[in-house]
Amino acid sequence: MTPTELAALLRAATLTVFTAHDLDVDLIPETVVVERPRSPEHGDYATNIALQLGKKAGVGPRELATWLAEAFAADPGIESAEIAGPGFVNLRLAAAAQNQTVAAVLSERETYGRGDELAALNVNLEFVSANPTGPIHLGGTRWAAVGDALGRVLAARGATVTREYYFNDHGEQINRFAQSLEAAASNEPVPENGYAGEYITEIAQAVVADHPGVLDLPEAERLETFRGDGVERMFAHIKRTLAEFGTVFDVYTHENSMFERGLVDEAIAELKASDNLYEADGAWWLRSSSYGDDKDRVVIKSDGNAAYIAGDIAYLKDKHDRGANHLIYMLGADHHGYVVRLKAAAAALGYDPESVEVLIGQMVNLVKDGKPVRMSKRAGTVITLDDLVEAVGVDAARYALIRSSIDVNIDIDLDLLRKQSSDNPVYYVQYAHARLAALSRSAAELGLVASTEHLELLADESEGDLIRTIGDYSEVVATAATLREPHRVTRYLESLAGAYHRFYARCRVLPQGDETPSDVHSARLALCEATRQVLANGLDLVGVSAPERM
Repeated sequence: MTPTELAALLRAATLTVFTAHDLDVDLIPETVVVERPRSPEHGDYATNIALQLGKKAGVGPRELATWLAEAFAADPGIESAEIAGPGFVNLRLAAAAQNQTVAAVLSERETYGRGDELAALNVNLEFVSANPTGPIHLGGTRWAAVGDALGRVLAARGATVTREYYFNDHGEQINRFAQSLEAAASNEPVPENGYAGEYITEIAQAVVADHPGVLDLPEAERLETFRGDGVERMFAHIKRTLAEFGTVFDVYTHENSMFERGLVDEAIAELKASDNLYEADGAWWLRSSSYGDDKDRVVIKSDGNAAYIAGDIAYLKDKHDRGANHLIYMLGADHHGYVVRLKAAAAALGYDPESVEVLIGQMVNLVKDGKPVRMSKRAGTVITLDDLVEAVGVDAARYALIRSSIDVNIDIDLDLLRKQSSDNPVYYVQYAHARLAALSRSAAELGLVASTEHLELLADESEGDLIRTIGDYSEVVATAATLREPHRVTRYLESLAGAYHRFYARCRVLPQGDETPSDVHSARLALCEATRQVLANGLDLVGVSAPERM
């Protein structure tokens, strides 16, 4: 019995109790909360439903808890229900009911932990979206890992997810990029506010090789050659690097296309027609303050050029026009102002502002030998995705970046991520899977087959803890999807690996010497197979491999 199944059972029993005592059934929540007690002595699960509803229903919480405990214990799946404190009910599951979780995992396999509660969501998930002026830096690398994991988690709970990368290839930064390439090709100093690093020299040399005589062209034509060819090469490098990191996008959209396809003009015309764009001081302004922003925003400047927000507005409209009903933007720590601005733009265009969700991520720092790592030779000024992968590998890099909430700054310890010990979280989880795979191979050599026919024999405390931890998986994934927190999956995997290692230390799975394989061996092997499956499912959700050997 999983926590979700237990919650449904408790709600049904609560409904029966309320009906029998002529209480208001409308007070009962859709979901009864069940939690794992910190101390196993208090039971397998606990609920505070009596505390939550007692006063509202006009009944003392302990009295209501007494009625509920009796109703809960009447179900064959619950071994005991005891009242604690002011009205908590502690529950112990019957072994047969609890252990059916093992059978469920082995039946559902790769689909275990998936659900359909988000099926109504057609999500456009935009992340990374770095300017094509250099390799993906460390902040973008965090989004590459977290964004991809979030897409996987949302899809696991039924959402349709389109992963999108928005290339900002329009504006002053691209001009400086072209000027930097030209300077490198001409062996001149880096322009003010320009870009430096080995990659600039490499791209500049490649452009010159592909366009002989480019340095002799008129200035405008020369710069356009460096801009067009340079951006295309940088674009290709970014896509290749992300794909090698395990992050592949469904759609790549160029900011410039918003202008070339006339989408900016269409969005502006629509806003003018609705009177949400007005003219003042020679410029055109969005009435964003009418939709929660702290001030109105210039969309068309007094010189007739589009402000940066013009492309954002057109892009927002384009996403909705392509069928998305929920837009998630994953942005860096310096983009807090975009939250209200994008919601205001959505409202001005007639969309529900709540269909726009902006996630803000914090900084990442690399640490080696206890000291910050500050410089990338290739990029010149920042640490890149390539640097991190070269240092620790794809799996360790992804796991470390996903493992913490995006709300906090994180330090990535390169020395720790290279360790093959339990101190290294990704190694700890992957080792558990590899250990289970080795166990499965050994069982096959002995002719031992996993069986769910006698799961009632799994009565050791460590077996119960492992089974309950397995049972938590679906709820963890659902919560991770709802709260947009894929780090919950990694932390869960570490908890599951710990529960498995404790079980293995107490319970012998394989027969020893001349010992004849028994039903308990087959049941424990089934538990191990279920654990291995859930570890594999969870690692897949965060885009990390589940090795068979280590």
